[in-house]
Order: sequence, then C-alpha cells, then structure tokens
Amino acid sequence: MKNRQEKEKTTELFSLLIAALLVIGLCVGSNAEKISCTAASLMFKGDSVSKVTETKAEKTTIKVTEKATKNHEEKAAEIDLITTPADILEVIKKYSVSTDGRKSIGKIKQTTYTEKGATDIFRNIRIRNNTSTKKIDIKKVLAEPLELEIDKSRPAILIFHSHTTESYELSENTEYYEDETFRSSNELLNVVRVGTEIANYLEKSGYTVIHDKTIHDESYNDSYPHSRKTIESILKENPQIKIVIDIHRDSIDLDGGTKIRPVSVINGKKAAQMMIIAGTEEGKIKDFPDWEYNLRFAVNLQKKCEDMFPGIMRPLLFTQKKYNMDLTRFSLLIEMGSEVNTLEEACYSGRLLAAVLASFMDEYTVKG
Repeated sequence: MKNRQEKEKTTELFSLLIAALLVIGLCVGSNAEKISCTAASLMFKGDSVSKVTETKAEKTTIKVTEKATKNHEEKAAEIDLITTPADILEVIKKYSVSTDGRKSIGKIKQTTYTEKGATDIFRNIRIRNNTSTKKIDIKKVLAEPLELEIDKSRPAILIFHSHTTESYELSENTEYYEDETFRSSNELLNVVRVGTEIANYLEKSGYTVIHDKTIHDESYNDSYPHSRKTIESILKENPQIKIVIDIHRDSIDLDGGTKIRPVSVINGKKAAQMMIIAGTEEGKIKDFPDWEYNLRFAVNLQKKCEDMFPGIMRPLLFTQKKYNMDLTRFSLLIEMGSEVNTLEEACYSGRLLAAVLASFMDEYTVKG
C-alpha cells in the first residue's frame, strides 16, 4: 500500500514537472518581455497565487518600461537636447533690455522644489492633493490601464496655449522691474516658443504634431472658453488625436513681493522645473466623468519625467478644476517654470518634456 502511494505521488509530481516545462517552453517561444509567464509558479504556490502573479506582472511591466526608456534615450542622444538653438539665442540678444535706469520692484529667488508641499509620495512620484474629498493611492493608479493607442502615421498629439501671451525673462536676474508685464503677443517670446520646442523634438522623433498658436487670452477671463472652441474644432477634424496638452507658465509669489524661479540642473544645464496639473470633478466642478483617466495619464507622465530627468518636476497638482480636460482622457495642463525663469530655461524644459513624451508614446504606439 505504501509503495503504491509513493508511486502515485511520484507520478503526480512527474506530471506536474512535465506541465511546468511545457509552460516554460511556451513562454520562451513568446515575447518574454511582454508576457508574464507565471503558470509554472502557480502550480506549486497554492494560496499565494495572486501575490506571485502581481509580482511577476510588476517585474515584466518595469522591464518593458525600462527597455522603452533606454531605447528612447539612445534615440534622444541623436537629438541635441542641451545646446540652445541658434534662433533662441538670436531672440534673446535682439529683445534683451538693459537693467540700467529701471526701477526694481521685487526680488527673484531661485528655488528647486523637492518633496515640500507634497501630500502623497510613492517612490519618485510626489503629488499635492488640493481636493477635499478625493484620496490618491499612487501605486494603485500606476497599476490601472491607460487604454492608450497611438497611431504614428497620423496626428496623435495636440499642443496649444490657453494663456498664449504668458512670457519669460530673457536673462537671469535677481530682481524684476516696474516696466515688466510678463506678457507678449510675440510667439518668439512667450509660451508658444516653448510649444514649438516640444513640437520640433516630437517631429524629429517621428510623430506628427498639431501645435495651435492661436491667442486665446486677449480677454483673460475668457481664455478657457476660447481655447475650448479651438480644441473642439481640431478634435472634430482629427478624432484620432489622443493626447492634448495645454502649455503654460506659472507665477509664484511670496509675501513681500519676491517671485520664485523654479530651477533644476539637468545634465549640467539649468532647466525650468515643470508642474503637471490634473483636475477632478468636485464641488462646483461638474460634467467631468473621466477625470480618473486623466489622473492616470498625469501620474504615469510624472513618473516618466522623473525616471528620465530626476528633479525636473515640481509635485503634481491634483485640484478641483477642469481646464478643458474633460474633452479627452489624456488631457493635461503643464506649467513650464514661472515668469521669472528665462526663455532659454523654459525651452530647454520643453525639449526634455518632449523627450519624455516621445518615450511614453513609443510604449503605446500601434505597430502597423
């Protein structure tokens, strides 16, 4: 009896071993970078099935993401991110104004934002949750599917500017002056020029970009209704567009009139720190049913930015706003520095953001 039981047990173990080897063989024959081959482990782990599956899936996702990032970093090396384009240097030289005889009305303080002000932190992702009722589990948000597919043969990304005339300093200063408005309708001097840097890089990376340069803030209070009409018109003509990004620059003021210049040094060069804004439906903000999809995109992009260029991001702002983000599931507002950053710093950050976007989009491009 004992011998028979031992024989049956040996036969069972042998069968399980054969089954495991068959599964492993199938995995090896598949694309191992995209498939989590956990079946063999599941046969022997019993109650720990879900934990093993999750661990394997996480490792596979990390591996795929790391490879996509590495591949794009190799591509990015072929596109000069650091050197300031000649036309920007010409613009700076042409429009710069001497500080002689000008009346200073406040100080400029250079700051690098890290974790200060963040309410939620997970690894290198920092978020400032400004809502009253929404909680964020960053790890959970990262695990949720983005449901994004990019067709590289057609325009997949729209860049525009609700506050089109927001502009920058042209040189590094420690003070700002009475005659400065930090507004310009000249697209060489305002956030349109930053958008152009983003579009140029993405196009060099093989993507078709729509960069709308319409001035929407002639009436400042009507900026978002005006830009909404622009977005709706473009999406109607190009329904395949997935990603919609509103490029701004911030204004950060302290008591006493000091203005903050958010800066991070990336590869030895000063860049304007960026801040992603993701909105939500709360309080007076209605008709924003898909805000969670925008948040997923925002958190994933925040992570990708910090993975590729550590320190480039201020904490992501999650707030009770809509800012036309309800028009797609991949809409964001991004602040590129503040008004006292230099145009050169903001444009450098534009190229860095574009490198991140290109790497991100590479992961979701449909192979034709």
